[in-house]
Amino acid sequence: MRRDDAGAVANLATQLGYPSSEVQLAERIARVLGREEAAAMVAEDAGNVVAWVHVELRRTLVADQHAQVMALVVDERCRGRGIGAALMAEAERWARKRRANAVRVASRTTREEARRFYERQGYRLTKTSNWFEKELA
Repeated sequence: MRRDDAGAVANLATQLGYPSSEVQLAERIARVLGREEAAAMVAEDAGNVVAWVHVELRRTLVADQHAQVMALVVDERCRGRGIGAALMAEAERWARKRRANAVRVASRTTREEARRFYERQGYRLTKTSNWFEKELA
């Protein structure tokens, strides 16, 4: 992923349910790409970005080092062509190279298609959680 991809990445983030401006995405891309423990990759079709994945290494007190897929999105017009599977395989290679013991991904329970996709990639459901958020001023 490059900062120049911000417009396409923003459009795909909106499809995922996270609307953001091109300017916001350009800043976020720069932050992610500036960190050794994070990666963001795109898939292109005819020179156009049609999918992306963001993955990060996690080290916590309660778990060994693992990789967390922060987001994966494939343009809805391009799904079912193996693009998401290829990006997940690339994220897994990236994590393996950094000695992560697992790759984890969270998906909303309402996203049945995503659940089936991850299961086809060899992922298994390990738990269901509630996520809480508190806005800070």
